[in-house]
Amino acid sequence: MKNFTKNHFKLSSVVILLMLTLLNACKKEDTVDTSIAYFRVTNASPTLSTYNVYLNGTQINPSALPFAGSVAYNARSTGSYNLKFTSASSTTTLLSKDFSINASTYNTIYLINKTNALDIFTAVDDLSVTSATKAYIRFINLSPDASAMDLVNTGTTNTTLFTGKTYKTATGFLAIDGGVYSLDAKETTGGAVRTSLSAFTFTAGYHYDIIYGGLIAPANDTERPVNLQAILIK
Repeated sequence: MKNFTKNHFKLSSVVILLMLTLLNACKKEDTVDTSIAYFRVTNASPTLSTYNVYLNGTQINPSALPFAGSVAYNARSTGSYNLKFTSASSTTTLLSKDFSINASTYNTIYLINKTNALDIFTAVDDLSVTSATKAYIRFINLSPDASAMDLVNTGTTNTTLFTGKTYKTATGFLAIDGGVYSLDAKETTGGAVRTSLSAFTFTAGYHYDIIYGGLIAPANDTERPVNLQAILIK
């Protein structure tokens, strides 16, 4: 009986060791799927309209996107796709655009310009750097009739964070201390303040778009005047 118990224990140990070896071997063979890319869609068209978004013919937004509204990141295989935009109340295509996404990247596709001239602008989102004490912001000029713009922190330091961003240009991400900020969007030439964002909290560990959007000279009451929006990237 003692011999049986000893032999049984030895056999069990060998089996367990073999299973652990096989498991570790499997883990070593596992690889990260680098064929996947991620994209999100943000409505930055300077109108009061709301939009539905279709990827290769399938709607991907749970509800119509208002101005500054976003569709969360979608994971897709690298390659080319078609985006279609319609109004919230119709299936008529307002814009159809093909776009490509590269492996292992995060991307934001912005719907831009007026209703009769809709287009998209794409930015690659570098979310690789994070911190428990820093938030990360980038500045994007998406106002069709704007000149080059600066973004200024109007706090005690009155610091210019970004300068000279023209229409359809985006900065890289800048690390700032997490906290409450008030910001001005100022014309690079002349320094006129066009719009402001007051007392916005940037939470450490997160990335944000700060979008200068709308129109300096709206043609009618369906178009949005210039504004500054801070949008959490997620």
